[in-house]
Amino acid sequence: MTQERRAILITYPVEQAIEEAVALAGAAGYKIEKIVTQKNLTRSRYGVGRGKAEEVKAIADEIKPDNILFDEVLKPSQTYNLASVVKVEVIDRERLILEIFERRASTTESKTQIKLAQLRYDMTRAREAVRLSRAGEQPGFYGLGKYEADAYLLDIKRRASALKKKLEKEVTRRELHRSQRAKEGLMSISLAGYTSAGKTTLFNALAGEGKTTAASVFTTLSTTTRAIDLQGDKVLLSDTVGFISKLPAYMIDAFKSTLEELSYADLVLLVIDASEEVREVRYKLASSLDVIREFKVPESRIVYVLNKVDRTGVEDAFEKAGQLGILASRRAIPVSAKTGFNLVQLKDLARSLLFETEKTKDESAGSQDRAQTGP
Repeated sequence: MTQERRAILITYPVEQAIEEAVALAGAAGYKIEKIVTQKNLTRSRYGVGRGKAEEVKAIADEIKPDNILFDEVLKPSQTYNLASVVKVEVIDRERLILEIFERRASTTESKTQIKLAQLRYDMTRAREAVRLSRAGEQPGFYGLGKYEADAYLLDIKRRASALKKKLEKEVTRRELHRSQRAKEGLMSISLAGYTSAGKTTLFNALAGEGKTTAASVFTTLSTTTRAIDLQGDKVLLSDTVGFISKLPAYMIDAFKSTLEELSYADLVLLVIDASEEVREVRYKLASSLDVIREFKVPESRIVYVLNKVDRTGVEDAFEKAGQLGILASRRAIPVSAKTGFNLVQLKDLARSLLFETEKTKDESAGSQDRAQTGP
């Protein structure tokens, strides 16, 4: 088992931000020795002010951490500048998430997606190294000289292009599967939601599966699809990678072949951890909807699954849903994937939305035909 690396965490002075950052650090194999907070983590030179950077250096000199974790996306120059002050390697939020992805990837596709995301992360930094070398400055980030930086950037581009071609083949394979499903008339449901909302637990409960679940983030990085029975009607249920805030566009793009299942799903069950404080639920719901909208999923296809009511209660879940403004859709349902509470009702709701909608469409088409042909 890999030994935990010791780290200092720099994050926002907000409980929600601290908890998520600590969870991310743990998932990547870091043990937080000290938390330093700052209201503004996007300052131009170091991400934090010079005074805060010196404060972190003093702490680092005392506790000798392996890394500094910075809970924000840093520019390459900011990473280099801050590391130059604190004399410890700085890992920003993007790189931390990539480290988690690398640890959790289990399928060939997810490993390819992560390699591509890592190369795109490195490409940004290599470009900065090239820019600095051309300006006559020390690139610093990889210890590369001027010509080596140029060659490194070209190599990254070449490898990224090869990985994209591999993923394009996976997209083609998925399209063939979807085409086959359409021929067979199979409807599909996709699970979506913020990481750790309980999607995989719900998937296991609905599909009778035993996929690995954990309290830590990003347990699922690849799509798993199973056929389930809805009162005699067979549908396909898919589990997808969890969402998280500040996920860069290139990471979403790297997982496109996985997440695009959302675009083609007849119904999306958006799983929400209703046991959390309403402020946190609102923040995570907004982040989830941002990603879902990237894939042009209409509101009419979304069901809000208020999970973990075994921890909070049905009334509390409905009250939070009311505050979030999702009760009006009449598609918010409290469940407990852990205990099985209300899962039969969830299946009934999914069935009615899938098949009654289809029935209504068929009846509407039939009425139009009769209107055109006359009595």
